[in-house]
Formats: sequence, structure tokens, C-alpha cells
Amino acid sequence: MSPTLVSAAPMSTELSPRAERFFLLTLAGIQFSHVLDFMIMMPLGPILMAALGIGTHEFGLLVASYSFSAAVSGVLAATFVDLFERKRLLLVSFVLFALATLACGLAPSYPVLMLARGLAGVFGGIMGALIHTMLGDAIPFSRRARASGIVSSAFSVSTIAGVPLSLWLANHLGWRAPFIFIAVLSVIFLAVGLRFLPELRHHLSEEKRAHLLSATFSVLGDANHLRALLFSALIIFSGFTVIPYITVYAVNNVGIAQQDIPLVYLVGGFATFISARLIGRWADKHGKVEVYRLVAGLAMVPLLVLTHVGAVPLWVWVMCTTSFFVLISGRMIPAMAIIASAAQPKLRGTFLSLNGTVQSLAMGLATTLAGYLTSLDAGGRIVGYPQVGYVAVAANLVAIWFVARIVMHGRQG
Repeated sequence: MSPTLVSAAPMSTELSPRAERFFLLTLAGIQFSHVLDFMIMMPLGPILMAALGIGTHEFGLLVASYSFSAAVSGVLAATFVDLFERKRLLLVSFVLFALATLACGLAPSYPVLMLARGLAGVFGGIMGALIHTMLGDAIPFSRRARASGIVSSAFSVSTIAGVPLSLWLANHLGWRAPFIFIAVLSVIFLAVGLRFLPELRHHLSEEKRAHLLSATFSVLGDANHLRALLFSALIIFSGFTVIPYITVYAVNNVGIAQQDIPLVYLVGGFATFISARLIGRWADKHGKVEVYRLVAGLAMVPLLVLTHVGAVPLWVWVMCTTSFFVLISGRMIPAMAIIASAAQPKLRGTFLSLNGTVQSLAMGLATTLAGYLTSLDAGGRIVGYPQVGYVAVAANLVAIWFVARIVMHGRQG
């Protein structure tokens, strides 16, 4: 049974094809900046631990500070995000994010770096929610999955170019260089955003809120919103039980050399860069729910293989990880179109801010649970990873079943 479609509120701004293209590429550039800022921390681990004299526990807190701060900012942003014009709020958040990232590069000590990472997470979380909000506001339902695929390609570009370049800078100029590079890059995309992003204010209403949390209560009081948030949590949970431990499993269990790990991400990044746009087009043409279910169903095969495979040659592992990256990330393209379309248009910003919080919390819970299910044996090999795969498959199956219960606000064709 397909979800019901109801008419959306009319948009105040109809973008020309050229303006829409620049709009999407600009959002993808902004997305690239804060995605790279999040991704670079994990491969920088050995360099940071040596430079700051910290252990694995302290480094884990450094990584987690970003996600937990993003979760908190999602709750806070939900109280005000729909009170402001979208472009202005996004660019102000982007400026503050760039300053926080620059502070990471200039941090004189571990505590200061921890604080700066938390601030980067706060503003990065707001930006992530706003980007998907602006997609929902400006792009018609019939093209929304394709648009989501274009913006999602920022993840692939980060994997292909951003992470290797940042690691090269860190190896030659020190661990501070990648953060300064991202801050400079953010200034460039900020200038592009000033030029090409349209003002979006049709969500603004003359009606005054009863109190600061009224929009949040309105979102949480809508059963369809709650179903969409649960669906979002299931998707993130099913991926992040497995993702954080892929590299350790590859080196310790599969026998992949540490110097070959960049190749794994390079190939996977190229593949997802191509597949993201194809999946977006298919979802708009053949139905977002139908394509989501197909891609999510196929994703269970590499998910199980990845968590069960033993020692294999590099090319076999690259095939496993590439199919995993393509299908696990590919689910998110129709899924985010579905989730964004589940919101009442006037509450979309508040809803997607709360969605960012839900996703960050699901990410943290999944990582924590996987940590309890796995351990290292005397030889340094991970044990318990197959159980993690079963948990991920179970969450994925629930999401596939549950998606039909979400009502989307939009129009076909």
C-alpha cells in the first residue's frame, strides 16, 4: 500500500532550471564542507593521538563530541529555525561553523580542541537540517529525490578528494592544516552561497507563536511526523552499527594492509558519486518508496557479507565495501526525500532540525551498542562483528516495512 499524497503549500519561489542547478550545486558545496569536517577526524586519529599525547578513550570523546553537539543543536534549532528566512540563517550558521573549524586548527591543547569540535558540531548540525529543509521548500516533490541525490554526492566527493587531500596536508604540514583548509574552503562556498542561494521565506507566517516551543510541540504532536522520525532513526541505526568498525575489521580480520585503506574509500567514493544521481532519478521516476525498498533490500547482502567475511584478497574486499557504500548510502536518497516530504510545509525546518537530533542520537546508540557486542581477542581480531550485522539487518527490515506508514506532502508528476 503506497503512502497518501496530499497537496503541498504553494511555493513563493519557482526556480528556473539554471537557477535550480546552481542552487543544488551550492548546497552540495556547503554540505561538502561540514561533511568533510566530520569525516576527517577518524583518519586523523593516529596523528592526533601522537601529537596531543592522548589515548583511544580521549580520542573517542573527541570524535563523539561532534555528534552529541549536533544532537543538542537540533533540539535548540527546532525552537527558532522556522522563524527566520532560510538563506540568511544558513549562511550565518555557516560563518559560525567556519570560525569553529578554524578554532580547531588553532587549538593549543586537547580541552580547547574538544570545545572547538563541539561548537563545530553545533553549527554543522544546524546546517545539515537547513540544507534538507531548503531542498524541501524549493524543489517540487516530483524532482526532490534527484535533488537529494545531487546534494548527497557531497559525501562521495569528500571520500574521493577531501579526505585524501586533508590527510596529505596533515602528513606534510601537521594535524592543524586540514582544519584550516576546511575553514578557507568554507569562506569560498560562503561567497558562492551569497550569490546563488535564493531567499526562501514562504514558510513565514504572520501568526504569532504561543510560546518558543509551540512549533516543536506541533511537530511532536503529529503522528505522521513521529512515524517519519522513527523511520529516520531506523535507517541511521542500521548503518552505523557496522560503519565505525569497517576499517579496524579490514586490517585486523580481513588482512588488508593499512596503506591500502585509502584505495578502498577512493573506489567506494567514485562508485557512490555515480550511483547517487542515478538512484535519485530512479526514485523520482518509479516512486520513492518503491526504490527505497529495492535499494534497502539489496543492501542486506553486502551488509551480511561484510560482517562475516574472513581473510580475502584486496580486490574481493573492495568489491564488498563498494557495494556496501553504494547501497547503504543509496537508501538515504529516496529516504530523505520521503522524510522531508512527511513534514507539514510550515513546520519543515523545525521537523528536520528534530530529525537531525534523532539521527545523531541513533548514530551514537548504534555505535555504542556495536561496541558492547564486539571485542578484541588476544590476537587483536574483532569478535562479535557477525552479531552486529544481524542487528543491522533487523533494523533495516523494520524500516522497509515501516516506510509505507508515512504520509508524504507533495504532488506527483
